[in-house]
Amino acid sequence: MIIVTGGAGLIGSAVVQRLNELGREDILIVDHLGTTDKWRNLAPLHFMDYLEKDSFERLLDEGTLSGRLPGGRKLDAVIHLGACSATTEPDATYLIKNNFEYSRKLALSALAADARFIYASSAATYGDGEHGFVDDNSQLPLLRPLNMYGYSKQLFDLWALRQGILDKIVGIKFFNVYGPNEQHKGEMRSLVLKAHEQIGTTGTLKLFKSHRPDYGDGEQLRDFIYVKDAAAMTLHFLRNMESGGLYNVGGGTTVSWNRLALAVFTAMEKPVSIEYIDMPESIRNTYQYLTCAETAKIHAAGYSDPVTPVEEAVADYIRNYLVPGRRLGD
Repeated sequence: MIIVTGGAGLIGSAVVQRLNELGREDILIVDHLGTTDKWRNLAPLHFMDYLEKDSFERLLDEGTLSGRLPGGRKLDAVIHLGACSATTEPDATYLIKNNFEYSRKLALSALAADARFIYASSAATYGDGEHGFVDDNSQLPLLRPLNMYGYSKQLFDLWALRQGILDKIVGIKFFNVYGPNEQHKGEMRSLVLKAHEQIGTTGTLKLFKSHRPDYGDGEQLRDFIYVKDAAAMTLHFLRNMESGGLYNVGGGTTVSWNRLALAVFTAMEKPVSIEYIDMPESIRNTYQYLTCAETAKIHAAGYSDPVTPVEEAVADYIRNYLVPGRRLGD
């Protein structure tokens, strides 16, 4: 059996949908649905059971998780994608409890059950990229995240390294993931979804101006990865049991906000109209102007499928999901 935490989220639901395509339905999904419409992401998926995160954590604390698995099934893997992913979250205590302490308990439980443990780290751990974007375990102590979210992810990576278990588990450093099933994410939704809404309403897209002389307006660079590719890369480590440690999951190339915007206008068959606005003072000092995944390590671990070009992925997302109002698996 496979446990997927965050299984109703953007990446989690894509992982479950891909597992379904591979013939796996022996899945326990863990999430916190709250008052959002995230539950809609679950409707097309096939799984055996669902637990709210608080109930699941109580089972971990009680040591009774194995008895809760349907039919007394053996636990094969835990794919831990549940976390607070808000880069602007100010409550450090909440982030530590949710992203570090919870992950630590789950990792120890998975290892005790001799189950594969794959978890979401983050490209936010790289900070401003001063030390590059290389997924080398030995570089971990050098990294300086720019926000508390990134540090909460870094803290777990460092704990696993210092406990000597990082090579026995797999940490996925996701870069900018976008695609179907992200409607519930509020301000953390991708630019593709926000742009689709803005352009549909006003015909114009607002992008941040650059506040650095070496980058033009809208020429800030990101490594974008379509959620379908991110799910495939993650599940590679369910089949490849020999690999452990940290792995970047990204496109391995940079795309400017302007190029991404153009892809959205093209997919919507709308004329390009961009307005550049000042970046809020509150994020100027922690804003990343460049992210780019070094992907040699994941390719060396046997992953060879090409990533979907941004123009193709954006067209698929908008035309096949946003316009008809579909979710993954529909």
